[in-house]
Amino acid sequence: MLSTFSSVAPYLKFNPKYVITDNFIFKLHYRWTFVILLVGTILVSSRQYFGEHIKCISDTIPAHVINTYCFFTPTFTLVRHLNNTALDKGFIFQPGIGPEESQNEEVKRHAYYQWVPFVLFGQALLFYMPHSLWKTFEGGRIKALVFGLRMVGLTRYLKNDSLQIGKLNVPSMDEAESRVKHIRRAMIDRMRINQSWGAQLALTEVLNFLNILLQIYATNRFLGGAFYNLGIQVLNERWTNKMDALDIVFPKVTKCHFRKFGASGSLQMHDTLCVMALNIVNEKIYSILWFWYLFVLIMTLLGLVWRAFTFVFYKNVRFTKFTFAYFAKPGRIDEHELAAVVQKCNFSNWMFLFFLRSNLSEFLFKRVIFHLASELPDPEKDNNINAYLDREHSAATAGPSRVGDKVCLDDVDTPLLINKTSVKID
Repeated sequence: MLSTFSSVAPYLKFNPKYVITDNFIFKLHYRWTFVILLVGTILVSSRQYFGEHIKCISDTIPAHVINTYCFFTPTFTLVRHLNNTALDKGFIFQPGIGPEESQNEEVKRHAYYQWVPFVLFGQALLFYMPHSLWKTFEGGRIKALVFGLRMVGLTRYLKNDSLQIGKLNVPSMDEAESRVKHIRRAMIDRMRINQSWGAQLALTEVLNFLNILLQIYATNRFLGGAFYNLGIQVLNERWTNKMDALDIVFPKVTKCHFRKFGASGSLQMHDTLCVMALNIVNEKIYSILWFWYLFVLIMTLLGLVWRAFTFVFYKNVRFTKFTFAYFAKPGRIDEHELAAVVQKCNFSNWMFLFFLRSNLSEFLFKRVIFHLASELPDPEKDNNINAYLDREHSAATAGPSRVGDKVCLDDVDTPLLINKTSVKID
């Protein structure tokens, strides 16, 4: 049976080279919900564990004919017999199953079971789409910067040689410093050119919220308006009544009418009884989905509130220090150096730093902040690439004396941060 679920294994295994480019709430959508829906799809598509999806009883019609016909033609239950009183008194043996008084009697048709695997799989893809969009926006930039530095905490104990541990590489101090300079240059380039990174992340988080609302609505329509209150009704009725909401929405026994012409040409109707074995699985899947969707909806809403907080307070040094330490990765950061960096960041730059902190060790991130503290461009001047180029052109036309004194930020390899005693920090 485990081999059946091998298709979901890649989404569950541990990957030591995995780079964090999102948060826990994002993973609830594209990883956990995606896996739950994929497992549900596999379950309702696997006949070897639960037998035939439908088995119908008929006196004269061949079994394979009546089973196929009733599976493709919606079965039904009688609304008049969907009551606990008749079930308790023994007038009926299953909810919705009993004699018909007239051909116009109100019935509840059940056609959803034909579409359950397709709907579940389609929902799984929709939960993955915002993540795929965010990966396109992010473009692998974080991975390109931090790749190979997951074990860099051991770098301080190495001098000139790197160390190979299995598939993981521990860079030497020189290699780590080179990577820090590379990250610094990439960060400065990002501040000059790309201002939409944070907005793109916020957009995909809003898409996650809209998607979970859409999936709840779509599931409710798919189950004939019975999904909104399904979890509450199950909790209230499952252990007290013989018939509960699951027996109404997912009947285990249904009726099916099969009509054919007799030997003399007259139309004959055969009333058949069908056992819906697959509804045992369907009711469990949708009961779990009700509670899971509620949990994901609440967490996604809280995530949007948190994103709004980060947008309002990201300039606050204490808020940034708290966020980096408790939501990115635990560790200490020098508040003076962090303040020098945060003051020159916009929201996109701040989010870029947040994900760097999520992937880098405390030792290496301190080096990054140390280098960036005095080298980041001023947000009022250098965030606009056209203004930056205009100033370069003005400096070039001012004369040789001005050009010789100009220093390009990308050419600075030594941090410029000065301590209180006017000694340059190395």
